[in-house]
Amino acid sequence: MDKYMSTVKRILAYIGRYRWGVVLSLVLAAVTVATTLYAPILVGNAVDLIVAPGSVDFEGLTKILLRMAVVVAITAVSQWLMNHINNTITYRVVKDIRTRAFRHLEKLPLRYIDSHPSGDVISRIIADIDQFSEGLLMGFTQLFTGVITILGTLGFMFAIDAVIALVVVCVTPVSLLVASYIARKTFTMFQKQSETRGELTSLIDEMLGNQKVVQAFGHQDEAQETFEEINERLRGYSLRAIFFSSITNPATRFVNGLVYASVGIVGAFAAVRGFLSVGQLSIFLSYANQYTKPFNEISGVVTELQNALASASRVFELIDEEPLIPEPDDAVTLSQAEGSVEMDHVYFSYDPKIPLIENFNLDVKPGQRIAIVGPTGCGKSTVINLLMRFYDVDSGKVSVDGNDIRRITRRSLRDNYGMVLQETWLKSGTIRENIAYGRPDAAEEEIIQAAKDAHAHSFIRRMPDGYDTVISEDGGNLSQGQKQLLCIARVMLCLPPMLILDEATSSIDTRTEIRIQKAFAKMMEGRTSFIVAHRLSTIKEADMILVMRDGHIVEQGNHETLLAKGGFYARLYNSQFAAS
Repeated sequence: MDKYMSTVKRILAYIGRYRWGVVLSLVLAAVTVATTLYAPILVGNAVDLIVAPGSVDFEGLTKILLRMAVVVAITAVSQWLMNHINNTITYRVVKDIRTRAFRHLEKLPLRYIDSHPSGDVISRIIADIDQFSEGLLMGFTQLFTGVITILGTLGFMFAIDAVIALVVVCVTPVSLLVASYIARKTFTMFQKQSETRGELTSLIDEMLGNQKVVQAFGHQDEAQETFEEINERLRGYSLRAIFFSSITNPATRFVNGLVYASVGIVGAFAAVRGFLSVGQLSIFLSYANQYTKPFNEISGVVTELQNALASASRVFELIDEEPLIPEPDDAVTLSQAEGSVEMDHVYFSYDPKIPLIENFNLDVKPGQRIAIVGPTGCGKSTVINLLMRFYDVDSGKVSVDGNDIRRITRRSLRDNYGMVLQETWLKSGTIRENIAYGRPDAAEEEIIQAAKDAHAHSFIRRMPDGYDTVISEDGGNLSQGQKQLLCIARVMLCLPPMLILDEATSSIDTRTEIRIQKAFAKMMEGRTSFIVAHRLSTIKEADMILVMRDGHIVEQGNHETLLAKGGFYARLYNSQFAAS
């Protein structure tokens, strides 16, 4: 219940920003209820004007009918305005929460992104917030009017006959107890339903993104089994959630039937004894019906609110995740780095139980080309993550131009690096927009020159609309090599003082690679460069080669020195060129 109440308080805090709308909605709800409750009085008065056949006060009836027309018009207008305001408040609250969630997502460390399925994160920001908006809208629309209707009806009934009104009040708590008991049960089920829905979204996202691999390895049956297992769990949680929530309405209807019957029986005796007129009895029966109706509506609202609260709690879990370590107030802005990089006694591991980088030391002078080689999993890409400050070191420090990078603004640090990774990333948009991603204000000539330097210009010209060709998400309609060339062109356009090339030519054919290597050589002149490579033929010209193994530098030197040494690097190199 603590989590339940915490979620409610946070939602109320978001709603509180639009308190003017809430107040106006309450006023309109009161007007709607008041006019709705006044209508039965007019009907009762009209009944009393029909005394007997041939004895009807038509003049009085006409006045009552005109008054009823005005009441109905006021009810319709106030209800429309109330619904419009409720819609406005709901979708503004939803917009605020979704914006906050997405903004926080961009501040989360890569450790969180790497350890959580993307489908689950997407489900929280899209599906869960949509679910929350539906429950909140229903809550606003029906909860306000329902509560005011109950209170207003009681007030009118007490004004007419206190005894019958007391009968209604005595039976009411039974309905409230039943509804509150079932509501507590449904919250847990709806929460599990939301979590499992996120799990299913994650699986579908994973399967869609890797469908070629799934089919290539004949994994369709296993994927189907996994899907059916999660889907079955979702079905079970959904059925239980719906079962518990669906009990609420019949239970409250049963209690409401008791209320209506009690009013009818007591009212009939009162009318027979002359305490009530027939018109007043009809008013009471109408009020009894209107009094019980909100309980049925509120029971449905409670069900939706339970679902909404369960979804909202998952969104708030994302918002509550620990963000990136904030930058110090006196953080340095690195405008144009000279390119000296130092790693001093660095320790780092993704899992505290599994050591990776231990006592790592590196001193790079401006303009040097540093190649990092070693077997898979030795920590090459981890070093890159630490240089870019995608992850913070556990101990020790990484410095650029003598400044600890934890005291440099992340934006300015990364602006001084140009990075081409083995895994390409392109956004939905034109080829021009993708190349100019780092420099949106770049001139057309600069974009074309960067494409030419990356040897991408020729294939871009062959595209249907050249540089204006729209490519799908992640460049799905391009080959892997073409996507890599566009990523290289993106870096060549920016030309920052430091470069990171992590298997940058892994998806390019040998002939193009030779030409790209020449372009890289030109681009790296005077720039500090870090080159991660498995193909050792691409790093012969490096000023220093770091040979890594199990998170440690086991050898370092240039190509000739390391070959002459006959150590680990020599064995790696010779294993690649054994045939020749």
